[in-house]
Amino acid sequence: MPFTTRHASRRLQATDFPAGHGSRLSPPLKALLAWVFLLSSHLLPHTALAQQAGVSPAASASAAAPSDDPVARFLSDKGLLPSSRPVSELAQQVRNTATDLASDLVLSAMNFLGVPYRRGGTSEETGFDCSGFTRHVFENSVGLILPRRASEQARSPQLVPVQQQAELKPGDLVFFNTLRQTFSHVGIYIGDNKFIHSPRAGGSVRVEDMRQAYWQQRYNGARRAPNMAPQATAPANN
Repeated sequence: MPFTTRHASRRLQATDFPAGHGSRLSPPLKALLAWVFLLSSHLLPHTALAQQAGVSPAASASAAAPSDDPVARFLSDKGLLPSSRPVSELAQQVRNTATDLASDLVLSAMNFLGVPYRRGGTSEETGFDCSGFTRHVFENSVGLILPRRASEQARSPQLVPVQQQAELKPGDLVFFNTLRQTFSHVGIYIGDNKFIHSPRAGGSVRVEDMRQAYWQQRYNGARRAPNMAPQATAPANN
């Protein structure tokens, strides 16, 4: 089946955080948090993002290191941002590595932070299991319908293998052996060694660091939708 795309039907907004995460934040902090996600995904120009969040362009351009910025500290505490790198550096990395489609997909996945795990679940209303989550995000953000099971997604002819972990890009599917079975768990890579997934019974959609020993020992590989590959930049004419 050819790979097709469509516009995402949902967008992250300052008030669009699921219960259990954003519901505990004040409205200004929600707005700033939404701004950080949008900036990272490069969906809007830098100045427009700053205005949307109520932050001056000059202040946003000089984002402080996580230790000095309450928003960055919140992201770091939640495992969404490394504690040793400034917000602007992470945003630049995502801009350099993500296509527009990948940014759209990652932002769509972030909308479901906090949605509870449910075995066999395939929607926000019912909850998600790991492959139900990835299938829902891909179908509703970029129009690609994945197989239902994690192992089937890993073997789907619609996707291409990512040869090395160092080559991961935002929007890639990452697979793990968590049940003593190859490709038994799947999530979506979001950049900077982080991935988002629906982990297990009793848990909810959240972000994890792939550098943790548990995930490193169980990593099985990654797959990428062909249209997610970064486009080569044409050389400038001299």
